[in-house]
Amino acid sequence: MAYTYDPQNIFAKILRGEIPNKTVLETDHTLAFHDIYPQAPIHVLVIPKGPYVTYDHFCAEASDAEIVDYARTVAKVCDMLGVVEDGWRLISNAGANAIQEVPHLHVHILGGRNLGRMLQPA
Repeated sequence: MAYTYDPQNIFAKILRGEIPNKTVLETDHTLAFHDIYPQAPIHVLVIPKGPYVTYDHFCAEASDAEIVDYARTVAKVCDMLGVVEDGWRLISNAGANAIQEVPHLHVHILGGRNLGRMLQPA
């Protein structure tokens, strides 16, 4: 499948420093920051710095170094946030049917309360 990356999406602008963010952790290939509309007491977004639209796009085209860095950053962020012991949720929406709002791969790390079986709209 061909993926079209929009370099004007909000996360691309954050990566270029055009929009501020509340950084949790930054590495060579990954940025983690607090969501501006949190859906749980802990709500952090983790994005790769490369131009990837969805998780499958990232897995198919990212370098080994990018993939390892991204996965390890998710683990470090979960540890930093203190969600490992009590539980947390990882969500990544891909495409129109999943209502992906920003066409840049991102995962949501949610925790800090009982999340139930599914998140409900705020």
